[in-house]
Amino acid sequence: MAKAKIQDAEGEPAVRGALAGGADRNTTAMAVRYLLQLLAERAPGNTVEVRVPPFGAVQCIPGPRHTRGTPPNVVEMDAATWLGLATGGLTWREAMAGGAVHASGQRADLEGLLPLRVGGLS
Repeated sequence: MAKAKIQDAEGEPAVRGALAGGADRNTTAMAVRYLLQLLAERAPGNTVEVRVPPFGAVQCIPGPRHTRGTPPNVVEMDAATWLGLATGGLTWREAMAGGAVHASGQRADLEGLLPLRVGGLS
């Protein structure tokens, strides 16, 4: 069963709340999942899996699809890093240089896809 789409009216306030600091776990989870959803919409596909444990993961970027086991192209980071990257508070290069993102595989690069447009934030 497909997950329900997070509407802008719910997702955008969650992102603003999470960026303001002191957000509860539910608000942070909603913000992370909403931004992952926007990434998947911006770059539909199944070549790269973007993981933000424990809140969510999406597959994106067109290309070869994996069907079993660990995907060959994985990007993983914590929620704070994802929020920064997705909203423009942190660049891909800064995150990679600082070791905040673990990226494995030839296609595990989100630099040209971020930041995302979120209700006046970026």
